Amino acid sequence: MTVVSQAWLDQLYQTESRRVLATLIRLLGDFDLAEEALHDAFAAAITQWPVDGVPDNPRAWLVSTGRFKAIDQLRRKARFDVSYEDVAERLAAELTSEREDEPGIEDDRLRLIFTCCHPSLAPEARLALTLREVCGLTTEEIASAFLTSTPTLAQRIVRAKAKIRDANIPYEIPEAEQLPERLDSVLHAIYLIFNEGYSASAGEILIRQDLAAEAIRLARLVCQLLPEPEAEGLLALLLLQDARRAARVSADGELILLEQQDRSLWDGQQIREGSERVLGALASRQFGPYTLQAAIAAVHAEAHSVEDTDWPQIVGLYDALLEMSPSPVIELNRAVAVAMRDGPAQGLQLIDNLLERGLLTNYHLCHAARADLYRRLGQKEDARAAYQAALALAQQGPEQRFLARRLAEIERD
Repeated sequence: MTVVSQAWLDQLYQTESRRVLATLIRLLGDFDLAEEALHDAFAAAITQWPVDGVPDNPRAWLVSTGRFKAIDQLRRKARFDVSYEDVAERLAAELTSEREDEPGIEDDRLRLIFTCCHPSLAPEARLALTLREVCGLTTEEIASAFLTSTPTLAQRIVRAKAKIRDANIPYEIPEAEQLPERLDSVLHAIYLIFNEGYSASAGEILIRQDLAAEAIRLARLVCQLLPEPEAEGLLALLLLQDARRAARVSADGELILLEQQDRSLWDGQQIREGSERVLGALASRQFGPYTLQAAIAAVHAEAHSVEDTDWPQIVGLYDALLEMSPSPVIELNRAVAVAMRDGPAQGLQLIDNLLERGLLTNYHLCHAARADLYRRLGQKEDARAAYQAALALAQQGPEQRFLARRLAEIERD
């Protein structure tokens, strides 16, 4: 018998709440109503399950309960505003006359991603809304992913919901001919979901495996739906990055850098699948930036050590990636690769150029990379200042402790 503790309920909320929400949005047709129904359903579970026991299918129970709660809420509102009455009665009628699922996407969360990525929404709003509604990331976490402020992200999400409501954008499966125009936004959303799972933006846990696994699952569904080279490239990238998961943290959850990782812990099966997929995407000659990132990850995965890594090839791939998709973060990653190929001074010059242009000044990994290069050059005072800048900006516990350790090492020397 399942013991319904608060910890167990918290875990259930983490693993099931976004799936339940996606289905409630499909059934209720309203984001805000579905969110209220979700919380009402979990509140009911907290009260009833310790007494009645956990149902055989908790997710189905939560969906059904949330749906009933939403109808009850609409009926209460109808006492003061008759416009809610028709909506309540329509939803009640659908309880006894369920509609068959429409053909097309069978996964509610993937369907929700495509809805959030409707072309009438601004590109940045599509991504913010997807990360908030599909994955339940906080506005702070999303702001970190976008390298922007929390209030700005909150406004984007509010505006996106208002646009969906005011323009009466339907929650529906796009027609086959409409899918390609939404593909870029969907792939970007899945990419950001994975990034938050691969390296959480804040908190005490470095890796959120639930998000990383969900991103990989969604990427596989997209590849089945639209077997485009760039979709294959994204899936390859996620597989290759996730393959290093077991070696990226110590037994007590502390960060382990690439150069110190035990490569025997890397997942060989995922590396093989990722490498095969990236080769297929490259062979198509119709690939995009995710495929190039996957190719970089594949070069890392093939190396037996940092010293054995083909750094000239990685720099060349970053050159191609920058030409295709210019980005300060890609410039930073290229600078680190140049440092490995040509020496720390060359990489440091490129990072300093970024900061002089006013780029990545609030990005802790930029200052951390700069600190490491100063450390390698033996310039302790500059390394200390850069580590302090990185530590002041880092929001994740394991990264903060790693930077603090490096800073302490500088102080002792």
